Amino acid sequence: MADVPHHLVRWAGFAGSVLLAVSAYLGGALPSSPLRSSPVAIWQSRHGPVVLAAWLVGTSLLAWAWWSLRNRDPHPRWVLVTAGLWLLPMLVAPPFGSRDVYAYACQGASFINGISPYEQGVSTLPCPWLDTVSPIWRDTPAPYGPLFVLMAGAVVGITDSLTASIVAFRVICLLGVVATAYAVPPLARRCGVPVGRALWLALACPLVAVHLVGGPHNDSLMIAPLVGGLAVVASRPGRRWPLLGGGALLGLAVAVKVTAVVVVPFAVLAAVVGPVTLRSVIRHGGWVLAGAVATMVGITFGGGLDFGWVGGLTTGGAAVAWTSPPTAVGQTVNSVAQLFGSGIDAIPAARAVGVVVLAGTLVWMWFRAWHQDPLRYAGLALAVTVALASVVHPWYWTWPLAVIAATTVRSTWAALVALVSIFLILPDGVGLARYTKIPGAPLMTLLLILGAVALVRSFRAEDRLRAADRAGRTG
Repeated sequence: MADVPHHLVRWAGFAGSVLLAVSAYLGGALPSSPLRSSPVAIWQSRHGPVVLAAWLVGTSLLAWAWWSLRNRDPHPRWVLVTAGLWLLPMLVAPPFGSRDVYAYACQGASFINGISPYEQGVSTLPCPWLDTVSPIWRDTPAPYGPLFVLMAGAVVGITDSLTASIVAFRVICLLGVVATAYAVPPLARRCGVPVGRALWLALACPLVAVHLVGGPHNDSLMIAPLVGGLAVVASRPGRRWPLLGGGALLGLAVAVKVTAVVVVPFAVLAAVVGPVTLRSVIRHGGWVLAGAVATMVGITFGGGLDFGWVGGLTTGGAAVAWTSPPTAVGQTVNSVAQLFGSGIDAIPAARAVGVVVLAGTLVWMWFRAWHQDPLRYAGLALAVTVALASVVHPWYWTWPLAVIAATTVRSTWAALVALVSIFLILPDGVGLARYTKIPGAPLMTLLLILGAVALVRSFRAEDRLRAADRAGRTG
C-alpha cells in the first residue's frame, strides 16, 4: 500500500464517486422511489443489477483509494484537491442513501408555519412533501438542535420548492465540509499530527462524499464548529476572549446536534494553562463553558424555540439495527433466548444499560484527561458516545473521525470502523444491517467486548508508562 501512486489513488476514487452518482440516478433516494424497499426489491427493479453493481464497485474503489493512504502524509493541497474531486459527482447526484433531506424540508416547513418541530411530527402541517418522508419519521419530533431548525426554516422559506430545498441543503452541507477543511490544520498542528494525514482521514473519507454531501446530512454543520472550537481553544489556552470564542463555536455545534456537548468538558480542560487544578479549570475553562452555554441558550430562545429539542434525542429509538452495539447485544440475547423457547425483548434493557455505561465512561475519561491530553480524550469521548448510542447510522462515525484524525496519530482503528460502515447503506437508503441480524448482531457483540478490553488495556499501559516515567525522574 505504501507504494501506491498518488495519481492512481485520486482517479480511482473519482471513478468510484462517478459510479455512485450513476447508482443514485438510477436507484437513489428519489422523491418518487418506493419508501419501503429491500435488496431483493432493488435487484428486481428495472435497473436493479446495474444499480447494485455500480454501488458495489464504486464504493469499493472509493474505500480502497482512501484506505491506501491512511498512514501517509500527502501534501495538504493535494488532499484538498482530491477530496474536492471526489465530492463533485455527489454534488450533482440525487439524494443518496437516505431520505433525511426530505424530513429536513418538512421540518423547515413546519417551523415557518408556526408549528414547533419539537412538539409535533411533520405530518401535522401537513407538509406539502409529506409523501417523500419515510413513514417512521412522519410523526416523530425533530431530533436536531435549534440552529439547524432555523436554517431549515430559512431554506424552505426562501426556496418554497422541494428540489430547490435539496440543492440548498446540499450547498449548506458542502460549506460545512469546507469549514472543516479550514479547522482541521490548526488543531492538527497543535497536537503534533501531520496536517496532510489529518485532512486525508477527515475529509477524503468516503462517508463525507457519499453521506454528508450526497445524502445530504447535516452532520458537517456540527463537525465544522466542533473542530473549529477545539482548534481555537487549543491554540489560545488561558486567553479570555479566544476561549470565549472557542466556546461559542462549540455552542454552535451543540445547537446543530446536542451530541457535541460531550466534547465541551474536555475543551474546558484544554483551556487551562499550567497544572490542571480546580481553580485553573474554573479560571480558564469557565470562559469556554460560558461561551458554549450563552450561544446555545441565545440561539434557542432567540429563534423562538425552547429546550424541547433535547428530548428529541430519544426519538431515534424506533430504528433497530445491529450497527448500534447496545442494540446488537439486545438482539443477541433475544436470539439466544429463542433457542430455549423464550420470547423476551432484551433490546430496551440493553439500550438502557448502554446509556448508564456511557455516562460512567464519560465521567471516568474526563477525570483521566485532567493529567493527560484532553484533546485526544475529546475524540475518544465522541467515539464512545456513538458506539453506545441506541441508533448508529454509518455517517455518525464522521464525528469522532474528524476529531481523532486531528488529535492523535493512532487513528487506524477509527478509520477501520468508517471503512466498514461505508458498505452498509444501499443507494436508496436501505440499510443492510436490517437484513443481516445474523451474523451481524453476534459479531458486533463480540467486537464490543474486545473493544472494551482493548480500551482498558490501553489506559493501563499508559498508566504504567507514566508511573515508570515518574519513577525515572525521581530516581
